[in-house]
Amino acid sequence: MTGIKSINPYSGKLLAEFQSLTEEDIEKKLSAGSLAFSSWKETDFTKRAELMNNAAVVLKDKREKYAMIISLEMGKVLKESLAEVDKCALVCEYYAENAAEFLQPESINLPDGAKSKVIHQPLGIILAVMPWNFPFWQVFRFAAPTLMAGNVAVLKHASNVPQCSLAIEEVFADAGFPEGAFQSLLIDSEATTKLIEDDRIKAVTLTGSEKAGSSVAAAAGKHIKKSLLELGGSDPFIVLKDADIKKAAKTAVKARMINFGQSCIAAKRFIIEEEVYEEFLAHFVEHFRKLKQGDPMEEASDFACMARPDLAAELYAQIDKSVKAGATLLFGGEQPEEGSSLFHPTILSDIPTSAPAYSEELFGPVATIFKVKNEEDAIALANDSEFGLGASIWSENKEKAEILAGKIESGAVFINAMVASNPHLPFGGVKKSGFGRELGRYGILEFVNSKTVYLG
Repeated sequence: MTGIKSINPYSGKLLAEFQSLTEEDIEKKLSAGSLAFSSWKETDFTKRAELMNNAAVVLKDKREKYAMIISLEMGKVLKESLAEVDKCALVCEYYAENAAEFLQPESINLPDGAKSKVIHQPLGIILAVMPWNFPFWQVFRFAAPTLMAGNVAVLKHASNVPQCSLAIEEVFADAGFPEGAFQSLLIDSEATTKLIEDDRIKAVTLTGSEKAGSSVAAAAGKHIKKSLLELGGSDPFIVLKDADIKKAAKTAVKARMINFGQSCIAAKRFIIEEEVYEEFLAHFVEHFRKLKQGDPMEEASDFACMARPDLAAELYAQIDKSVKAGATLLFGGEQPEEGSSLFHPTILSDIPTSAPAYSEELFGPVATIFKVKNEEDAIALANDSEFGLGASIWSENKEKAEILAGKIESGAVFINAMVASNPHLPFGGVKKSGFGRELGRYGILEFVNSKTVYLG
């Protein structure tokens, strides 16, 4: 058995170590999941909602405990971790309240007078492969609709957040969910691939990198299983000349620096009309300078560190290659110390198309800024990406902004606001940002059998 280590990325201290599950352990988990599904799928919505609301209560009662685990394992500042736990409670309450309505049978009257309906039934055990950047939220936005639909779940979490994985399992156990309804599996990628092959796994969802998504989708496709992918993003943040520049710049920094930039939907490419470029840039840099680095547990800290030293090293390599290709370093850009997760926020401009910063996702606190002549050029540049997750447009002319929103190739467009996930809104991307939708009614319909019943 291999060891799975929980390491504090800010201090480098080993927090805990766990043993990976054996094949025998995994078999027990799958058997427990199958047994749980046989009864859970027959449990009425009232009972499911009661337990899901219980999960929300557990999260609220233990928010400080869970937030501390998040911050210690992946390095985000405590105030962001607390907000993450609160959001998890919110999504539990949302689906507890709305799942029954979302899954109501739908009547269809045919032209010949015949009648039919569509009913939505659970599939079985759903496998979730989840990332470290929002180690609670990413899981709960999957688990709440999946369990409320009558499925059961197994979680393969990122290897650097094992304590988060086990804590989430604890939430559902403490809420009173039946044994086997939600289980955390401390396993490696090889075991995950084998798990997808198992007939008891009916579908798989992954949030993570393009490489991981391609691998999981290939394995699911080989075995004719539904998959949902939420992958990378290089979200454009478009500021037109008629925007509220001060507000746009202040929000832009928050949109880039949330979770220390380690977010798929963080704004990454700032596309500014030339008439307001200098004004926007002045405010943008000023707000960056005011940010304070420090221990994630300190209230005064605006940011702490990257989640792992290797991620910091990879991000710096992208900056270095981009500068060598001709990009201009406007702010930051210092090389992190070897073996350290500490990183300095960075701003790049004048980025040639050959630079990694032009075409690759920069998963960390690095902003790329572009000057364009007009809104047509802004849209063209926004769409010149293999990603299509979210986008933000800033303009005081909301009618024009709505028209432009329809021209952007992405899963979501936010006008005069930063992109954010919300339980009420469907979430997902196009192109290499993945496929399928989470949250809202769309999210709960991803892992059900929408069965046609013809009433002859």
